[in-house]
Order: sequence, then C-alpha cells, then structure tokens
Amino acid sequence: MKFEKTEVWGFKHAIRGMRNPLNSWDKSDSLIEAEYEYQLELGKNDLRLMQSLIKAGSEHRKFMRQIFVSVDITAPLYWWKEFDTYKVGTVANSTSTMHKLASTPITKKCFEMDDYETELRKVNLPLIWQSLLFNLETLRKLYNETKDKRYWKELIRLLPESWLQKRTVTMDYENLLTICSKGQRRFHKLTEWSKSFIDWARSLPYAQELIFLDELSEKAVVDR
Repeated sequence: MKFEKTEVWGFKHAIRGMRNPLNSWDKSDSLIEAEYEYQLELGKNDLRLMQSLIKAGSEHRKFMRQIFVSVDITAPLYWWKEFDTYKVGTVANSTSTMHKLASTPITKKCFEMDDYETELRKVNLPLIWQSLLFNLETLRKLYNETKDKRYWKELIRLLPESWLQKRTVTMDYENLLTICSKGQRRFHKLTEWSKSFIDWARSLPYAQELIFLDELSEKAVVDR
C-alpha cells in the first residue's frame, strides 16, 4: 500500500473563518507561508481555539472541513470497499481496471503482499498463488490474442480482492478525524488501516494536535 503526492492546503482561510463568529481576527498568531510544503506554524492562540472547537463537537469545528488533503493511494480492492463507506466529503478518481487490466503482465507486484504469510497451517499459499497467477495471465494473453471478450470477463471474475488500484483522493481534516478515531479505523484488524493509513495520517501537518487530539488529552491525564 502506498501514499504518494500528498498535498495539504486551507489552514489560512480555515483560521480566518474560525475567528469570524467573534470577530477575533486580531488574536490570530499563526505563520502560514507555503502550505503545500508544510511550511506553517500555528500560533498558541489559534491552536488553543482549534482544539477547544474540536472538543465542542462537529457543529463547532467547521474549520476542520476547510483544511483539505489530496493524496494518491495505491491499495487493494478489499481496502477500497471499506474506504467507500466515507463518501460524504471525500472525492476519488481511480485508475480503470476495466480498461487497463489486460494491458500489462499480471504478477505478484499487482497485488497487496505487504504482510504475505507463507506458513499458514493447512493452506499451501505459494502453490495457490502460483496457480492463480498462471491462470490470470493465461486469460489476459488469450484476450489480447483473440479479442474475445469472454476471456476478459473470466479474468474480471477471477481477479482477487487483493488487486492493487490507485486513486487520487481529496478529503478534509474532519473526514480524517472520523476515519482515524478509535471507534473507526485506528485499531482496525486490517493493517492497511491500523498501520499504513494511520501512519500516513500522522505525518500530516499538526495531525497530533488536531486529528489525534484525544491522545494528547489521555497523556495529560496519565502525566498528572
């Protein structure tokens, strides 16, 4: 699973809008120059207000919906099916399995294999994969040679859920706050969520202070 071409923008206008209700723009103390390069420094006043609004609930933290993230994610189909749960506030354009599936050789590199387990009891996974890859590649070649769509349809039918697909995704910090919460994906049994996605989310600007704010609250209690 890969995360590429991450871009973040919107802190400047999000902070400005956050201070509209009380006309408190003069209290803003953040330094924001080139947001795409993550060159921003949230001031203590702005950060304190942000965290207070986050804790107050979704109707108060509207500024989180104005901080945007764009990223190219390459993930298996079984992961994308779960990600599609988050349709509100997210947009994604994908590479086309239907149009491009037969254009390149089908190898192990086409599938999610990061935590591939070769020694599960009672299951000969290497042999299963060898047979599967052979049959998929045979169908692909037959379709390219004959242009008979029946081969292509069988190829689609047999394609495993671990097939990797790239999508360019746009979402906001409010989406990420939900996705990364304890009740959603932070401790999910799929490591593609609990490890890969969560680790990427933690790399975003001020992720700990905004998206994972609950962890700071817990740490403060422990440290007392």
